[in-house]
Amino acid sequence: MAKIFCIANQKGGVGKTTTTVNLAASLASQKQRVLVVDLDPQGNASMGSGIEKMGLSQTVYHVLIGLADIKAVKLASETGGYDVLPANRDLAGAEVDLVEIERREERLKEALSPVLADYDFILIDCPPALSLLTLNGFCAANGVIVPMQCEYFALEGLSDLVNTIKQVHANFNPNLLIIGLLRVMFDPRTTLQQQVSDQLIEHFGDKVFKTIIPRNVRLAEAPSYGMPGVNFDKSSRGAQAYMEFGTEMIERIKTM
Repeated sequence: MAKIFCIANQKGGVGKTTTTVNLAASLASQKQRVLVVDLDPQGNASMGSGIEKMGLSQTVYHVLIGLADIKAVKLASETGGYDVLPANRDLAGAEVDLVEIERREERLKEALSPVLADYDFILIDCPPALSLLTLNGFCAANGVIVPMQCEYFALEGLSDLVNTIKQVHANFNPNLLIIGLLRVMFDPRTTLQQQVSDQLIEHFGDKVFKTIIPRNVRLAEAPSYGMPGVNFDKSSRGAQAYMEFGTEMIERIKTM
């Protein structure tokens, strides 16, 4: 039975999509069956997995509003080795269309139920806002992985996200937990980043993943080739870090 994780942070530009596709590729390379759910209307996780979003006739939008079955919509990522429930700009309309639907916050959870036995991991790439789409992700998930940069404003945003997760835990999904905080785009030469990293460990303890993802040009280049950085340049520091992160995730699941 699949473990479902949201990759979420209310702050934009912190590497959510990069983390989603590279963790998926890392897990897939370690013989795990993985589904990526692209829940962001920008469709970057789909593009970063080698799927051309503009030509899609059906997407996660059609699954959420009940016009399509998940098994008919999901696609294989040839460059990543995992499956993708893709998204494009159609998904922006879901916010409006879902408002009138009963139990609208559980649409994704219900949609995923037929494929839970087909995967070991389901990774949900959430948009950078607390929207109805993000709420659907949180209601479907077992836990949240929070990628974050070690900067002052990131700490402020983190406290908001933690409060949001607590509210969802209390009102919608009692199974929802913070699985861990992943330090991304890390530059050890910067004193402030090192200080923020130390503060994270002090406050969150073992909730902070041991793996640190360095700032890496090859990771940034990979999406333009439609593939995860893990497979684009296996020898790069970023790819090796995400491979370590995949191993750490598999180990962490065993203790959950």
